[in-house]
Amino acid sequence: MFDGKLLTLCLTSIAIVLVSGFVQVSYGSYSMTFTQAWRAVLDTTVLLDHRWLLNFLVGEDLMRTITGFQGELPELSTETIIVWNIRLPRVLVAVLVGMNLSVSGAIFQAVTRNELASPFILGVSSGAGLMILLVLVVFSGLSAILPLVASIGGALAFLLVYAIAWKNGTSPVRLVLAGVIVGTVFGSLQTGLFFFADDIGVVQEAIAWTSGSLTGVDWQQVRMALPWSVVAMLLAVISSRQMNVLLLGERTASSLGMSVERVRFALSGIAVIAAAASIAVAGIVGFVGLIVPHMVRNIVGSDYRRLVVGCMFAGPALMVAADAGARLALNPVQIPVGIVTGLIGGPYFLYLMRKKQELGEL
Repeated sequence: MFDGKLLTLCLTSIAIVLVSGFVQVSYGSYSMTFTQAWRAVLDTTVLLDHRWLLNFLVGEDLMRTITGFQGELPELSTETIIVWNIRLPRVLVAVLVGMNLSVSGAIFQAVTRNELASPFILGVSSGAGLMILLVLVVFSGLSAILPLVASIGGALAFLLVYAIAWKNGTSPVRLVLAGVIVGTVFGSLQTGLFFFADDIGVVQEAIAWTSGSLTGVDWQQVRMALPWSVVAMLLAVISSRQMNVLLLGERTASSLGMSVERVRFALSGIAVIAAAASIAVAGIVGFVGLIVPHMVRNIVGSDYRRLVVGCMFAGPALMVAADAGARLALNPVQIPVGIVTGLIGGPYFLYLMRKKQELGEL
């Protein structure tokens, strides 16, 4: 499965994540040198103490239940507290969001056999977004289960897309057109919800969320997205062979014994879970699910056994680098990361349009 090009892509992506992540933890309202930031990241008080690590990964209450520890945790330096409580979780959330959106986009492109497909195009982002806005504006008591709420919204949106596209089966073209219809309607409903919000703070939070933002994320968002991300990535890797068969066309896939509609529906479910996990913690970040599969496909080819793995590395690289730019471009003002990914995605697709004679069907 691994070849030289894929290995180079993975190693380069890891290097970008490390460099961009180090920039992230070094800069902020509390200034520290690169040396101080590096020492904080590698602070043995945290790294060699399973209680601190569990405290971050599962929360203090569950940590105390698991370990039986009821005393006070060892004291940390100011730099370590800032890096581990504020800056490092933001990098980890960016990694998870980039991974989920990229793989979700790659799956949807296989399902529709259309390289312009993405969670946004197929209405999944709008459905998940509408449900989360309902929680923010109306049902604030459900905020603890945002990934589940987002998954339900994304799944309902895609079911609606599937129902609209169904006519003795579905087709890639009908799925994309139905996705545009559902996405447009749900997007209008999202805008309408702003008029029902009395609290200006809620409105500002919702606006930042619809733009795609990692401002203010912490370990709670890591804990929310991580389990869903692990499940979605494992299922995506396992299903890569089915995606390769789908690319051969419905007739060929059926002749090989595949139940095309069932496989297409199951793969869409994996993509919905991945997209919903990222939308729940970062909002609607545009273009990542669209451009990363393109970039990876140009490097490693269309074999999904390599493409999915490549997206799992390239997506985080783009997302962490874009978030570093979002933080530092207008420092101290932080702009939503979705704006940066949009500024990257637009010119990239203009380049694709100029370079490729046919853009659309895989």
